[in-house]
Amino acid sequence: MEHVNDETPQRSGAGQISVEARVSDLVRLGIIGLFAYWTLELIAPFALIVIWSAILAVALFPMFDALSRLIGNRPVIAAVVIVVGCLVLIIAPLALVAVNFADTVQALISKVWTGEFTLPAAPLAIKEWPVIGERLHNTWNQIAGDMASTILKFQAPIREVMGAVVAKLASIGGGVLSFVASIMLSGLFLTRATRLAAATQLLANRIAGEKGVGFARLAGTTVRNVSRGVIGVAFLQTLLCGLCFAFFDIPARGALTFAVFMLCVMQLGPGLVLLPMIIWAWFSWPSAVALVFTCLAIPITVVDNVLKPILMARGLSTPMPVILIGVIGGTLSHGLLGLFLGPVVLSVFYELLRAWAWPATAASGAGHDPATGFDGQVQRSAQ
Repeated sequence: MEHVNDETPQRSGAGQISVEARVSDLVRLGIIGLFAYWTLELIAPFALIVIWSAILAVALFPMFDALSRLIGNRPVIAAVVIVVGCLVLIIAPLALVAVNFADTVQALISKVWTGEFTLPAAPLAIKEWPVIGERLHNTWNQIAGDMASTILKFQAPIREVMGAVVAKLASIGGGVLSFVASIMLSGLFLTRATRLAAATQLLANRIAGEKGVGFARLAGTTVRNVSRGVIGVAFLQTLLCGLCFAFFDIPARGALTFAVFMLCVMQLGPGLVLLPMIIWAWFSWPSAVALVFTCLAIPITVVDNVLKPILMARGLSTPMPVILIGVIGGTLSHGLLGLFLGPVVLSVFYELLRAWAWPATAASGAGHDPATGFDGQVQRSAQ
């Protein structure tokens, strides 16, 4: 009995120590969580800029690495050249679009106020359309006959629409400024590529071991493939459309070129702009000119269907439909940033699902894990 009584205080003391240890752990976790919440609150205004900078740094790293080695391993000069080139590539087209759009709007407003702006009479073919043909024909001719009174009649909705357009343009201007800041910060990330890659691999290893490092490399590969397959193809199609618009002297070509770029980035394609223009060309231009414009516009419309599968699936084991779903779903859910985050999240989730459901297949495919992004810089420096 005395022996049993001696063990009872020891057990109660051990239980009390265990409870105190758990309470201490909970307090530590609470303090860490509180500091994490405050940290997120502090960096939230800059989160979008930092995320964009990281995406740009990963996407531009192969170009930066090649340029740095070409000029004798001078990363700072290479980063400055890339940042200046990106700023010129972004600001110059936007400035041309803004100037062209402002000139077009100013000319339109001056014609409206002086009474020089008139609509052509409605084609007689519209009158033969079923149900709405007669009414549409009469309304068109009424508006074309007295444009000034029509504008005065609908001035309230026109004012609301113009206010919404001005607000949207202001938000786009703020987005452009934040994107310029992201480009400049990405240059700093590129000059610190080795340290950032080592920190990323260490953090991924602490979270998920070797698989975490593989997922980090997968994210880098996906970002670069999406930047080539989506942004690169969008720039190519926009450039071709801009040259085509300039060659045929199409009015408001700056605004139309910008609309083509946004539609290409949103994965809708330039067809929403080019197809109506083809129809307009056949009604407005000589047949030979309209035929040449059509022969140029159709290949520009379908070129992304050939280039995207080649560029976006390079070096990835993730199926192409998964990447496309991530691109489209991410763009619809989170805008331009979701264009990159969507395929990264879906690619990592696909690999996690494959590793859990088919471990043998995932293990056999683990050998092909190309070093990407900053990881390549770490491996070369280690060698």
